[in-house]
Amino acid sequence: MARLALGLLWLLHWLPMPALAALGRALGGLLWTVGKKRRRIAIRNLELCLPELTDDERVGLAREHFGWLGRSFLERSLLWYASPARLRTLIQVEGDVHLAERSERPVMWLVPHFLGLDVAGAATQLFQTRKVGSIYQQQSSAVFDAAMKAGRLRFGNAEIYPRSDSAKPLMRAIKRGDAFFNLPDMDFGERDAAFVPFFGIDAATLLAPSRMARALDMVVQPVVAELLPGGQGYKVRFLPPWTDFPTTNAVADTTRMNRWIETEVRRNPAQYLWVHKRFKTRPAGEPGFY
Repeated sequence: MARLALGLLWLLHWLPMPALAALGRALGGLLWTVGKKRRRIAIRNLELCLPELTDDERVGLAREHFGWLGRSFLERSLLWYASPARLRTLIQVEGDVHLAERSERPVMWLVPHFLGLDVAGAATQLFQTRKVGSIYQQQSSAVFDAAMKAGRLRFGNAEIYPRSDSAKPLMRAIKRGDAFFNLPDMDFGERDAAFVPFFGIDAATLLAPSRMARALDMVVQPVVAELLPGGQGYKVRFLPPWTDFPTTNAVADTTRMNRWIETEVRRNPAQYLWVHKRFKTRPAGEPGFY
């Protein structure tokens, strides 16, 4: 089944961008219909994070989100199989993409979970030359895991490290000068995390961005990716590096990071990853949200 799906992805990468985007939106509509569990999670997250919306507005936003989600699935065909020349025409880069090349200190790209996340990963390889390291979640299907690794590493200047392995190889790579593509906003439980506010709700959030940046004297540059309507492609914004991060207070740094992510989510709410159980881990004695 995985090989069949990958074969379909390979075929899809030949389509013009508008046709691929339309198919992705159609897939999103199907996922909305059949994916009852993820639909409930998305709506619950929107209830928690955007209580100012009406029920109808939240359902409408969730449906829109599934359209972008379907696109993000199918457009991996481009990211994994399209030529670098074609991808460069599709990805608009804004801001200082070359910071890591110039910096005497290693750079951490702080990249929250918007649906264009993999586009940002491609941009860090296509538009600058510094080697990139990132952590990834191994897939249950060995076939799909191998395809994902091949797709993300095909440009030749990246390395990915399984989340289940020791962080030591990644730390050594950063010390050698590699940049770090860091995904800071998923719930991995209480280990190495703190409960800090996210849209006013305590969320288990990794302290690693602050701690690593301080331990390795890293420059932290936020990066946000966006899928554009129809056949317009993508936009990846390399924002100015933070001058007051990290501090000696990792919890305060993490709170500040979540506030920034909130601002970006409000800027483009339909493309944030609402189908993830962001508030799954709760403080002791507090009932679950899902």
